[in-house]
Amino acid sequence: MRFRLTPRETSFYDMFAASADNIVTGSKLLMELLGADSSARAEIAERMRAAEHAGDDATHAIFHQLNSSFITPFDREDIYSLASSLDDIMDFMEEAVDLVVLYNVEELPKGVEQQIEVLARAAELTAEAMPNLRTMDNLTEYWIEVNRLENQADQIHRKLLAHLFNGKYDAIEVLKLKQIVDVLEEAADAFEHVANTVETIAVKES
Repeated sequence: MRFRLTPRETSFYDMFAASADNIVTGSKLLMELLGADSSARAEIAERMRAAEHAGDDATHAIFHQLNSSFITPFDREDIYSLASSLDDIMDFMEEAVDLVVLYNVEELPKGVEQQIEVLARAAELTAEAMPNLRTMDNLTEYWIEVNRLENQADQIHRKLLAHLFNGKYDAIEVLKLKQIVDVLEEAADAFEHVANTVETIAVKES
């Protein structure tokens, strides 16, 4: 690791870790949604909104710290990118849950559970990786695995689209379900953006 002559603001590490832990909370709510009937989904959506607001607060705290810090642990643009991408994940997960409730979806198509399982695994890996930003150790396997998971998510998404367009659903239902699975795919993409940013930071710091 590169030797530094100046002190670094270390609270960023804790804030990134808190943001990632909140994403794990969001992924667990997505998993809970799968097993819930329509009457329970509104309450899950309310808890997801609370988690999304907590994510917003965490992101704003990082931006505030960034604007008030003379010295940062790594490049300012990378801090901004990492915080923004973490926030995007929560936004997409919250949107997916909200759409399920707003559209009164009776049954999610087969394959959505695989999408959510991928997101849950990516959330766990991201939460495990954030504390390692302090030392930049043990991060390579993280971004390799998240990129693999994103590729897996792409395949699941394509199969879901093929299923939705097989003629078994009416046109309105297809539009509703497609929007939900598309947003879940965007969440997987956002996890990859986080991993790519971490890789960029690690390369710069090596």
